[in-house]
Amino acid sequence: MQEFPSTFGFSLSHTTCAPRKNEQNGVHYHFTERGVMEKDIEDGKFLEFSAVHGNLYGTSVEAVDAVSGKGKRCILDIDVLGARTVRASSLEAIFIFISPPSFDKLEHRLRVRATETEEQIQKHLRNAKSGLEQSNSSGQIDYILVNDDLETCYEKLKVNFCQHLNITA
Repeated sequence: MQEFPSTFGFSLSHTTCAPRKNEQNGVHYHFTERGVMEKDIEDGKFLEFSAVHGNLYGTSVEAVDAVSGKGKRCILDIDVLGARTVRASSLEAIFIFISPPSFDKLEHRLRVRATETEEQIQKHLRNAKSGLEQSNSSGQIDYILVNDDLETCYEKLKVNFCQHLNITA
């Protein structure tokens, strides 16, 4: 959230997937080898992790500490299962689920992006459906925002953050 640089910081996730075109290590993700990440998970170095589309994704404790060590609120971009793990931890957190306006629109966006195979698109759609169903579970998510228009969704996100944290935009 570039609009609030002294309030929020983004935690960069780790992944074992190969970088997409134009993705850079340390900018978009921390790209790592599966064996290294599995060992770090075993050693308790991850706050949350999950296997998605055959790859591991996770948030390291170090990445969260790097943000909070600067006196900022840490923003995580994680799936519903990761959110469940974080909710069970001792961290104080707000859980926001960003929902597609419809599965047809989500499918259209994935196809226009042109970075996944048909099999990967179908996996994304199945995971999105599962995530939406899980997000409706009692007590799991604090806010659900529909991403029908990026600017509108961002404004709603900003209002939720500002109200919840008692800050002004």
